[in-house]
Amino acid sequence: MAEQIPLYPVRSAAAAAVASRKRAAYYSAAVPGAGAELHSRYQLEDDSAHLDEMPLMMSEEGFENDESDYHTLPRARMTRRKRGLQGLVCGGWKSVCASCCDWLVHICQRKNELKARTVWLGCPEKCEEKHPRNTIKNQKYNVFTFIPGVLYAQFKFFLNLYFLVVSCSQFAPALKIGYLYTYWAPLGFVLAVTVIREAIDEFRRFQRDKEVNSQLYTKLTVRGKVQVKSSDIRVGDLIIVEKNQRIPSDMVFLRTSEKAGSCFIRTDQLDGETDWKLKVAVSCTQRLPALGDLFSISAYVYAQKPQLDIHSFEGTFTRDSDPPVHESLGIENTLWASTVVASGSVIGVVIYTGKETRSVMNTSNPKDKVGLLDLELNQLTKALFLALVVLSVVMVTLQGFVGPWYRNLFRFLLLFSYIIPISLRVNLDMGKAAYGWMIMRDENIPGTVVRTSTIPEELGRLVYLLTDKTGTLTQNEMVFKRLHLGTVSYGVDTMDEIQSHVASSYSQTHSQACGNNASSSPPRKAQASAPKVRKSVSSRIHEAVKAIALCHNVTPVYESRAGAPGEPEAAEADQDFSDENRTYQASSPDEVALVQWTESVGLTLVSRDLNSMQLKTPGGQVLTYHILQMFPFTSESKRMGIVVREESTAEITFYMKGADVAMSSIVQYNDWLEEECGNMAREGLRTLVVAKRALTEEQYQDFESRYTQARLSLHDRSLKVAAVVESLEREMELLCLTGVEDQLQTDVRPTLELLRNAGIKIWMLTGDKLETATCIAKSSHLVSRTQDIHVFRPVTSRGEAHLELNAFRRKHDCALVISGDSLEVCLKYYEHELVELACQCPAVVCCRCSPTQKARIVTLLQQHTGKRTCAIGDGGNDVSMIQAADCGVGIEGKEGRQASLAADFSITQFRHVGRLLVVHGRNSYKRSAALGQFVMHRGLVISTMQAVFSSVFYFASVPLYQGFLMVGYATLYTMFPVFSLVLDQDVRPEVAMLYPELYKDLTKGRSLSFKTFLIWVLISIYQGGVLMFGALVLFESEFVHVVAISFTALILTELLMVALTVRTWHWLMVVAELLSLGCYVASLAFLNGYFGHGEARIRDVTTQKLSYMETGRQLPRDESPPGGSPAPTVPAAPVAPSGTQRVPSMQGHTPRPGPDVASEVCQAAPPCPSRCTEQVDKWPEEVV
Repeated sequence: MAEQIPLYPVRSAAAAAVASRKRAAYYSAAVPGAGAELHSRYQLEDDSAHLDEMPLMMSEEGFENDESDYHTLPRARMTRRKRGLQGLVCGGWKSVCASCCDWLVHICQRKNELKARTVWLGCPEKCEEKHPRNTIKNQKYNVFTFIPGVLYAQFKFFLNLYFLVVSCSQFAPALKIGYLYTYWAPLGFVLAVTVIREAIDEFRRFQRDKEVNSQLYTKLTVRGKVQVKSSDIRVGDLIIVEKNQRIPSDMVFLRTSEKAGSCFIRTDQLDGETDWKLKVAVSCTQRLPALGDLFSISAYVYAQKPQLDIHSFEGTFTRDSDPPVHESLGIENTLWASTVVASGSVIGVVIYTGKETRSVMNTSNPKDKVGLLDLELNQLTKALFLALVVLSVVMVTLQGFVGPWYRNLFRFLLLFSYIIPISLRVNLDMGKAAYGWMIMRDENIPGTVVRTSTIPEELGRLVYLLTDKTGTLTQNEMVFKRLHLGTVSYGVDTMDEIQSHVASSYSQTHSQACGNNASSSPPRKAQASAPKVRKSVSSRIHEAVKAIALCHNVTPVYESRAGAPGEPEAAEADQDFSDENRTYQASSPDEVALVQWTESVGLTLVSRDLNSMQLKTPGGQVLTYHILQMFPFTSESKRMGIVVREESTAEITFYMKGADVAMSSIVQYNDWLEEECGNMAREGLRTLVVAKRALTEEQYQDFESRYTQARLSLHDRSLKVAAVVESLEREMELLCLTGVEDQLQTDVRPTLELLRNAGIKIWMLTGDKLETATCIAKSSHLVSRTQDIHVFRPVTSRGEAHLELNAFRRKHDCALVISGDSLEVCLKYYEHELVELACQCPAVVCCRCSPTQKARIVTLLQQHTGKRTCAIGDGGNDVSMIQAADCGVGIEGKEGRQASLAADFSITQFRHVGRLLVVHGRNSYKRSAALGQFVMHRGLVISTMQAVFSSVFYFASVPLYQGFLMVGYATLYTMFPVFSLVLDQDVRPEVAMLYPELYKDLTKGRSLSFKTFLIWVLISIYQGGVLMFGALVLFESEFVHVVAISFTALILTELLMVALTVRTWHWLMVVAELLSLGCYVASLAFLNGYFGHGEARIRDVTTQKLSYMETGRQLPRDESPPGGSPAPTVPAAPVAPSGTQRVPSMQGHTPRPGPDVASEVCQAAPPCPSRCTEQVDKWPEEVV
């Protein structure tokens, strides 16, 4: 797989030896201790990574420079290669231009430089710098830029710009061919539809922004509470946010109405996770007696400069008092904008507003999406224009450049302008609107909404599908499925046995406590001190369930039954722990599922705060446990732990749970853990290993002292804390293995299989943990059971990324799992190599991705592969990815409608994606390709006939058809049959769904390519030539009616071509054919004047040619009379040059002898039909 990727050359052995000696000399000359240590590290790297395994290293100088200079090495080498005068000149002007551009960018962005800030509580006037307004603006234009912006978006394409130039040329009298409405009506229709559509979309965006910016919030001032709009909030304001209210700006959490000093917020619109996050108020302000005391203290917050990372924050809270009070601020003390308060009311000080907030910085500006089919048609239009220019030059050349040839050249350009039909955009836009209507009317995908009607064909050209996990592939609903104790396993159908065991165990414990209250504790200690005694199944289940009920970070939340807004605290105080409105909130849905399961088997979590938690037994007894220490879950440790003390027995127990890879070395020896974990993983279950260790009071006191000392350390704090915690993680007793299933969306597995069979590569981008993402990739069959998974190790430097990429490139046919941090490092140094390797993987999973990273991954795929991408998501964190992709699909789910509103297509379930792409994507692309080529064929045929007509008659720039005929040809006579091709389908929907492999052919673009285009061009030239020559030769006796004959043959040919092109007939197609034919037959009676000017055409041609040769100028032309074609103004008896004679009748094609110019013209001209010369003989003598 990866060996085929061209990489940078490997260092030679001599260069490596020289570099090694240089490093040795450098390190030996440095400080002895440090030098020896660094040299040994380098030596270890050289020993472990052989030269033949390091193809990613660009050159030896990469080792000799600091990491911060790595990105400058390619530029330096390129500069050294450019030598000589050419290199000096090129490099000089390029460096000057680059310097000027950098200076201009610096000048423009100097005002927008982000800086750290000091924010005084309730004193926005003390801010030293001006900060942006707290407004949300999703509009693309304003009042002044709307019309110019829309027109630029339309005329930046060659097709529309060409139509504009052709239409404007008709204002020049010398260039006018036909009526103005024949050019301006189609162009004006397209522009009007576009402007109206953009105006409606812009007005809707304006209304949504106005609604958000006008939301009222309570602002705390010295004089009390006042109501302010969201757009009027400034940095330093104290804002009160009530429950279920959106947080308007980034704030530091100061106070809450909750007694525990903490609250929950919902972050689904920020990071896509539906789990509530626990936030902690600043302790200094939380302890204040009243709200007004916030103004009695002099305090300020120092906040770091605004940045993209939504998972980190560094700041300090300082209170000016006799001894100043300093408190460190972290991510748990922040309230980011666009999140929602889930419990209580909060008070915060605003630190970032407007475009400096995390949510806005992680949202990219929407781009105007243009379909690949439109780009291909734009290229074909350029080819047609080139053919148009060549044909016009050939006609003028054959004319001999007589007279004002440049004006004739422009007239030929206008005369053959139908080669590029102006109705092309009209038909395509109407077709796209029809495709959108069909998609929304499909009963198999109900609720689908087409929000961008300009790119339905993109659904049939996709190669990469980038999807979110939470809420997109999964329902984010965890269900407890399996409990394994080593010798016995319990599933869903045997949970009643666990419930009976738990009930009997706690009933025995309760009876013992009632019978002997004084001696209840010693037996427990004796039992704990003899762990080698084989326990019964009942006691093992009891210990396992209790450990699961205690080892978590879940908090029960109670809703008020009455629903009165003023009684939340009273409702909480009167809890009887049997409230049906109890819900559990935690940072992970797995933990909620575990606690809900313990409740179902009889052990219920009824209360929890920062220091204690309470459990209710099946008999109604409430057990209280004091929380001594909490060790939260991290991606590095892959486990979490808690130390609790039971209030009744004073026993101290350390519980821990985590992934099997982290827990297998911690628990006591067993022979079943690894095997059962593999079995559950194959079933798609998320496994957790639960263990415990009993601690004596002396052991805990020793641990607490060492742990406190480690937390106060200023250097290597995290390492020292981890080392102390690891001292507890020894010889822990293995209690059980749990299996939890994340409920997938309906039909996710068959949908992913269908997409893979269609040749679409699927990448999963999620902000969730690595373990969770990997498990979902397996359970959803995004990664098949036979494929290996390469988990990209966390890297922080170029060297680590280099070694890990080398390890990855040796893998074959394996899925890649990489975290956002490692991805950022690899993209910094090895962007091209990483993308090339990842694109060859059958599946890629990127976890811990921020919204900006998701959008960047989409952009990288577009730039490096040139393929079309589709992004699908359902949360606010997916908006940037959806807008960056060529085709964005939003799902209306639990995370709101933000992604759905920002997407190009909105669906209700993930399984609808299959039909949307395979059926509607195929039909839209196939139909638009056929429609576009047929419209171009329609213009090429009539342009070929015009070229033949002009060639036969002295290469004159006189139109064959005039007035309503040209308008009717593109509209009334052929529009309905041609447009009916949007109803055609080459494959029935059932067949397309049954054989998704048919989709692979669409991505190759074979339905519209230069090959198919050339075939249609040849067909058009053949048909146009046959029609025109056939009308001239076969109907020589009726030459006066050549216009009617040729035009009738043209209409019948177009109708027949449509009928032969259709693959699947629809009743509307038959109606369109008959309607067009009937309209043409009926128009013959009303438009007789348009068909009776064959004689005028010939007179126009002959007179124009004579004018060229006799006077060297073109005859003046009047406006076309109503109902007819423009006729030449006959001059009164032009004075012939000396020695010339009157033009003869040309009977028999033999001119009279004489030196007159007209005779020479007739001799040089091609022979004319006899009927033509007979008609010329009948003209008045003034003309001849």
